[in-house]
Amino acid sequence: MPSVMGLLEERERVARQRVEALQAELQEAEAVWERFVIARQTVAEVLAEPPAGEEASPTGVTGERPARVASAVPGSVVSAWREGLDTDVLAPDYQRLVEVLAGSGEEMDCRQLAAALGLEVVPAKVEGVRSKVKRLAARGWLLEERPGMFSVPAGRAGGS
Repeated sequence: MPSVMGLLEERERVARQRVEALQAELQEAEAVWERFVIARQTVAEVLAEPPAGEEASPTGVTGERPARVASAVPGSVVSAWREGLDTDVLAPDYQRLVEVLAGSGEEMDCRQLAAALGLEVVPAKVEGVRSKVKRLAARGWLLEERPGMFSVPAGRAGGS
């Protein structure tokens, strides 16, 4: 009859092998994911460049703000915020999130934002809002000073 310690060692060995296999699978999945992120960023950069022979966009070159930047469409990439950009460059859903936060003047969590947008406060809708505000925060449009609490940075009350 096998000893208790022998049984535990065997189970530990099996668990370690499974962890190593999962880590290898995770590394492979992360590499694939990273390639897609780089591809998406590259395509976004290429699409943002003016066609050959045309002048570069005036944004940021002379410090002047263009009269009107073409509005984004649903599904477009959320660009990083920089001086001179207005919320017009964001897709409509993202514009609404920034406007609601700017209008409230205070921090809001994702449940509050979902309610303010007129969405049902159910996990699926709240998580959709969460992914969008996290993306906006990562790109500099919003602040997340406390986990899960979002606001518009001071001085950008209009979203610009």
